[in-house]
Amino acid sequence: MWNFFEQPWTLLGASVLVLMGVLTFRSVWSEKRRPWQWLLPAGVAVLGLGLDLGVTTDLEKIHGLIRTGMKAVEAEDCAALARIIASDYQDSYHQSKESLMSHCRSRLTPPAVRRLRRVSTDVKLAAPDATTTLAIWIMFDKDSYWAQSYKPTALVLVEFYLRKQPNKAWLVRRIEVREVDKMPVTWGMT
Repeated sequence: MWNFFEQPWTLLGASVLVLMGVLTFRSVWSEKRRPWQWLLPAGVAVLGLGLDLGVTTDLEKIHGLIRTGMKAVEAEDCAALARIIASDYQDSYHQSKESLMSHCRSRLTPPAVRRLRRVSTDVKLAAPDATTTLAIWIMFDKDSYWAQSYKPTALVLVEFYLRKQPNKAWLVRRIEVREVDKMPVTWGMT
């Protein structure tokens, strides 16, 4: 079934069909023309756009969380990253959120990242959990440790495991690095 909250195109298409119906009705029964009849297709179009803009879906929240995380990494802001990490965070290298944030503070010391660019995103949603596979093109600052000891850019494939919180927000509960420049890796190698 179509989710009208994620995309307005179905209702916008329906508004075109309603417009065609109104035009047909007004041409066949010209004596029954009324100015308010034009409001029918406009109302369906406004409803479609209003549902899209007025209701934030889980998928939109997850994409917003990804954007927030990417902006925080570009700004080298570990405090902003800490806000999107769940308190029960644990991965194959970090045993707690505090361990991850300590690692973040040691690696994201300026200068570090100049720019991030999302190459692809795959979200598998099964509320209250979601898995997001994200391919990111990282451009390191030319004076950073990474650019000097590795190379100035890297393509990284990362899996984020998210959980919906009681307040309806999504938080990251696990991060696993899968590939760097098309070569399989684990946290211990980064």
